[in-house]
Amino acid sequence: MAKPSIETRNIEKLMNATGNIYKSVYVAGKRARQISSQTKEELNSKLSEFASTVDNLEEVQENREQIEISKHYERMPKPTAMALEELLDGEVVVKERG
Repeated sequence: MAKPSIETRNIEKLMNATGNIYKSVYVAGKRARQISSQTKEELNSKLSEFASTVDNLEEVQENREQIEISKHYERMPKPTAMALEELLDGEVVVKERG
């Protein structure tokens, strides 16, 4: 069974991650942007290998590889979901300002 794209989260657990629900949302959002940026850079570097201005028979095979790479990234969990999991699992370090 496929994992649902929308998942109910326990607000108490989110709040306990940082002591404040708003801070938890802020931290998760910031981490999600980091994940998104890293994923985009990774995808672009993999797809740049296929950049070519020449049309030929080999390009058809390369396009299949490009499609497979793109599908892999499309199937990945969304950055927000990954960030929330990291926060709840204690994998995100929250630095205090001040």
